Amino acid sequence: MGTAAGTAGLLKHLGECAILGASMSLPESKPLTSTIVREDEPALVASARAGDLKAFEELVNRYERKIFRLAMNITGNREDAEDVMQEAFLKSYSHLQGFQGDSRFYTWLVRIAVNEALMKLRKRRPGQVSLDDPGEPGEDAFPKEVRDWGPSPEQHFAQTELAGILSEAIEKLEPGYRMVFVLRDIEELSTEDVAGLLSLSEAAVKSRLLRARLKLRDILHRSFGKGEPN
Repeated sequence: MGTAAGTAGLLKHLGECAILGASMSLPESKPLTSTIVREDEPALVASARAGDLKAFEELVNRYERKIFRLAMNITGNREDAEDVMQEAFLKSYSHLQGFQGDSRFYTWLVRIAVNEALMKLRKRRPGQVSLDDPGEPGEDAFPKEVRDWGPSPEQHFAQTELAGILSEAIEKLEPGYRMVFVLRDIEELSTEDVAGLLSLSEAAVKSRLLRARLKLRDILHRSFGKGEPN
């Protein structure tokens, strides 16, 4: 099922979601400084809370591609990504009355989507998915020297347009590194936003991002046959 078809199905069921709100527990929203969010978002959210389905549909149309891409990069599976996207919007809609409006709807939506994606990963690989332990100790300590290794993975991806290769490379990262890379370098959230979403220190976010980039460099070098991993 394509993203557009999934959205159509989603919107058909939105009216049924309000009665589900009391049984769901969602993460707390936090301020977002990213330029992704438009200034009219609070007005749309207010209208949606007042029962205007068209306003919520505009929010879906505005953010569905970003949420789907986020979910796809985390789960590495199109069907799971579509499920994550739909669940994120359904849960956000059913809990709109509890959304205070003094923080960004988008960051709240991203947090819901991240949680849903992590649930998918944990079901697929029980006991192997953790954001607390990405696999290496001393993450707050930056390497003293990092060689100049040319374009970053996302720049290399843009230059070569090999989306499949980059997606496969991202999927090979440990969840703790993958989440930070996706949110910071692909979704372009600020370090502060990523730290808030993942309950990490900003130093930990920067360290994980650096290590994720270095790991992706080695994976991509192997894929392109242009170098050997360190």
